[in-house]
Amino acid sequence: MDFHGLDLNLLVALDALIAEKSVTKAGRRVHLSQSAMSGVLARLRQTFNDDLLVPTRGEMALTPLAQSLAEPVRSVLVEIQQTIATRVRFDPRTSQRTFAVAASDYAIAVLMPEFLQRLKEQAPDVRVAFIPVRERIEEIEDLSLDVLVAPEPYVPQARPREVLFEDTFTCIAWTGNPHIADRVTLNQYKTLGHVVVSFADHGVKSFDERFGAGSGLDRRVEVIVPNYHALPELVVGTERIATMQTRLARKLAGSFPLKLVPLPSPLPVLREAMFWPPLFDHDPGHIWFRSLLKQTAASLPAVGSDASARVQARSRR
Repeated sequence: MDFHGLDLNLLVALDALIAEKSVTKAGRRVHLSQSAMSGVLARLRQTFNDDLLVPTRGEMALTPLAQSLAEPVRSVLVEIQQTIATRVRFDPRTSQRTFAVAASDYAIAVLMPEFLQRLKEQAPDVRVAFIPVRERIEEIEDLSLDVLVAPEPYVPQARPREVLFEDTFTCIAWTGNPHIADRVTLNQYKTLGHVVVSFADHGVKSFDERFGAGSGLDRRVEVIVPNYHALPELVVGTERIATMQTRLARKLAGSFPLKLVPLPSPLPVLREAMFWPPLFDHDPGHIWFRSLLKQTAASLPAVGSDASARVQARSRR
């Protein structure tokens, strides 16, 4: 069979380039450096005798040929994956498969230590590649991604999913914050400076602002960070406060001089779920991986009815 010099392994990279319209983002999606992805693009341009991606007004745009390739390339990749999934047996004891998981540092900290321990016991040679989560539901269409772990409302109902665990939100403040004792009033919450988390490539809307839209918990944002573990560092020693998930807040309070106080108005319960591309529905290895994730999540201790319980942790020495 003659593929006119096309390395079929390049199709995944081409699919990523078409979806992302960016060499850097496409490389991140398929776990290649920017320089390596640039080399791949050069090979694709030579193969198709077309630029595929061209600069325009500070962005990259698809050429007409690249636009016409989007659907057939995706269809080919889906068909290949489905063929492999139905024919290949999976034995966790001998498998050397790598599973790509997009998850926030919150989900990794809360769920993954126990999960990785179980994974090591049952599948010693299976690897997990964690990918930074973004505020774009298109990630679930990424054929190089096995599982997306994210709040349930973030992904359309039509996508395959399993709820893993629930959590609530609490307010964190430095133990030396002169404005916060054992509670935070609505006026304090609105006037004190906030540190917020945003996963968006552009824009400043934070995760809990989107999740709690309409809750009335408006705030004055002073600092925006890309992950939850940065929140304590930028709260301690200041008058700033932050809103975060109770499970992670309690965990971090063991290492930082933090006090956890109830929000002046509760946010909806967080339902953290795993999502996956539909083409993996019947993949034996994928089914096993999802089952292990769900078993691990089921073993997590309950967050407790007093979700915003006041906790004051020891200061770091």
